[in-house]
Amino acid sequence: MASSTTAVSTQPKGSAALKNNEKSDVPKDTAKPRPSRPRRPNFKHIHRFPLPIQVHPLPPLIPHNPLSIISIALSYLTYLISPPHQHIYPAYFDAATSSVHVTDAKAIRALWEMGFFGKGSLSRSEPSWLDREKNRRGLLGDATSEEVTGKRRVERRERKLERARKEKEAIAEQLKAEALLRAAGTAPSTLENPINGSVVQPDQQTQEENVQESIVQTNPPTKEEIANGNAQSERSSNATKTVRFSPVVDQKEYDISQAPLPPHLPEPSLPPSTKHQVNEDEDILQNEEHLQLSNEEAFFLVHALGVLQVYNDSRTAILPTTSLLPLLRQHSYFPPRDASVPAEPDDPFILSYVVYHHFRSLGWVIRSGVKFGVDYLLYNRGPVFSHAEFAICLLPAYSDPYWTATEERRRAVAKKEGRTWWWLHCVNRVQAQVKKSLVLCYVEVPPPVAEGDGEGGGGGGEMNIGTLLKRYKAREMSIKRWVPNRSRD
Repeated sequence: MASSTTAVSTQPKGSAALKNNEKSDVPKDTAKPRPSRPRRPNFKHIHRFPLPIQVHPLPPLIPHNPLSIISIALSYLTYLISPPHQHIYPAYFDAATSSVHVTDAKAIRALWEMGFFGKGSLSRSEPSWLDREKNRRGLLGDATSEEVTGKRRVERRERKLERARKEKEAIAEQLKAEALLRAAGTAPSTLENPINGSVVQPDQQTQEENVQESIVQTNPPTKEEIANGNAQSERSSNATKTVRFSPVVDQKEYDISQAPLPPHLPEPSLPPSTKHQVNEDEDILQNEEHLQLSNEEAFFLVHALGVLQVYNDSRTAILPTTSLLPLLRQHSYFPPRDASVPAEPDDPFILSYVVYHHFRSLGWVIRSGVKFGVDYLLYNRGPVFSHAEFAICLLPAYSDPYWTATEERRRAVAKKEGRTWWWLHCVNRVQAQVKKSLVLCYVEVPPPVAEGDGEGGGGGGEMNIGTLLKRYKAREMSIKRWVPNRSRD
């Protein structure tokens, strides 16, 4: 039987009416202005293309309208006369970091805005180092996403310090009231609301002096005893209660009449003599940031979309897909394996690329999930629109009878598939705390192929990447941690 609870307000009606009257008496001109947030860019227009490819849309076909067939024919004719131009973006493979780097400015913006590929080498996610450097030098006035995030964190810290300061003052008043009552011989239980100030204080001067002595008679806390932002309550030998706060709370000064941070960056006001110098700085300033692609992202852009050309480490020759795939498989180990060692069917790169290609083909924006202890994160539209909805953990599965034919293979498979309940509990708890759904993605590992058959076995035949990828299968299983306060009716 469901039980219903009723919330009872303990606040007197007179105080609520007094608050309402006080609010009505305050003029609107003297009210504190609410800080306005900076305008966000039009992300719907900037990221309107899900992938960095040029397509030619066709008009809809309406069966009962013959004119729709004519419009489709004209669309095909237009495509044959002037087909859309597909841009090919350059990149190079860096053996030191085992990743692919993009240095062209147009290619960086295109790959990020159309599909959220890669991350800035000097930024958290979006390559925005140049804009932040211009803001630091006073050449721009628009705040970047990282600067807005930093301001929010500073404002949150200011609010926490202000809340700690108020708690400290309330506890100090309560301690003073308790000390006065002990000096007067009255029990502390007779207090009704010592924090709000409804305390009967005696008029004797000697009692107040005793209170001051009883409060400050203990020694100041040491650095080891101070907890950052937290109060520690102790009882001394004479039952005097002392409260200790962080020195940041003690030394911080607040001005409530002003906002913690300005809502916008100040516009640079430069004298006429420095305008020429600013123009020279803007011309000299070069973008030192590049876009760093993961191996899975780079191979997807090369093999699946055909919009990327990867050069070798010396940037002298373009690596075809038949040479790029073995190179990336060798660098999926640490240290990288020698080229003479044949590729294994369960090497880390091929398994992670199967998962990446699987979810990218389903329309998800897939990003690295290392900061949450998983392999990948799935975004519905992209990281600038919303948080990731799913967290992916990659698990190899050896269901083929080849992997259980001998005792040696069974031991090797059991070692690779082994996961403890502690691991599952930790990963699932982390995803529940960040409000993401955990998905276990099992990749069926096929048996190794014979050499020379042209399917990636390491023989003399040309590697057929499409046939190689078809041998792998991916299946998902979603796991949800039951949280009582989120699973109520």
